[in-house]
Amino acid sequence: MSFQVIGKHEKDARANRDGYVDAMLGIMENDKTVAHVDCDLMGCINSGKLLKAFPERTFNAGIAEQNAMGVAAGMAATGMKVFVHSFGCFASRRMFDQAFLSAGYSELPVHVIGSDPGVTAAFNGATHMPFEDCALYMTIPNAVVIDSCDYVQTKSLTEQLAGCDSPSYMRLIRKDCVQVYDDGSQFEIGKGVTLRDGKDVTVIASGILVDEALKAAELLSQVQGISARVIDMHTWKPLDEELILKAAAETGCIVTAENHQVSCGLGSAVANLLTQKSLVPLERIGIQNRFGQVGPQPFLMEQYNLTARDIAAAAVLALSRK
Repeated sequence: MSFQVIGKHEKDARANRDGYVDAMLGIMENDKTVAHVDCDLMGCINSGKLLKAFPERTFNAGIAEQNAMGVAAGMAATGMKVFVHSFGCFASRRMFDQAFLSAGYSELPVHVIGSDPGVTAAFNGATHMPFEDCALYMTIPNAVVIDSCDYVQTKSLTEQLAGCDSPSYMRLIRKDCVQVYDDGSQFEIGKGVTLRDGKDVTVIASGILVDEALKAAELLSQVQGISARVIDMHTWKPLDEELILKAAAETGCIVTAENHQVSCGLGSAVANLLTQKSLVPLERIGIQNRFGQVGPQPFLMEQYNLTARDIAAAAVLALSRK
């Protein structure tokens, strides 16, 4: 694992979805056992590039997500490594029974890609806004669950998943995203990344809230002189328990930040660990038992208290509870 943080809080000119597609172009070129299944959303994730390059291993299952998962699991049962994509709401809620039994119970390498997670669904609104997608996949024994943050990380983790024999779920924003990492950065499934050191409080974030956590750390330092450690916990399962417990011991309090229901996602996974092994104060930023709604992403982040200011306020509260 090697990485370099950009730290400019600027949008990447590349769409995050292309991190997946660009990785798959190389993977499918080098490994003839890898296939992609889509649910009539090739234009949405740019996987039409895969169809053009590898028509014999790229399939459109149509608007039939449950069938797509059955197809993917059937292909995996013959020795293929299969990636299957749909919007996060359909990739989780709609195809979950098939994912649990046909892929999970059968221990097959089916890698589900759920795009537009949480508030990134924006104008598609509540029906297309999954706040519980990772929670479902975290219930599958031995499954891998990932929340990637930018093009560079998505590309690297897709390459890692191609060698993973366990079923997995990776959520990713499709279009605009802040570039957190420099090109060439590499990541390891199950290993978090410490982006910024600090001694007073630790912020553990993933996905679109990684950059917000970095901005919150800068705000805390500039305004209140608080030294905040920031960890990118891109893999929710298996969780990097060693890194979390080290941060808890060294900073004495933790804030989690996720674009997901806090009761059943990253925050709850960290809470479960801390209640067993390190009773330090914990504050959780994320969706607080609410449904989605229609609106631009910045508006929604304000509405659901997912901003750098909210993370900074939670850090101050966690510090007061030491």
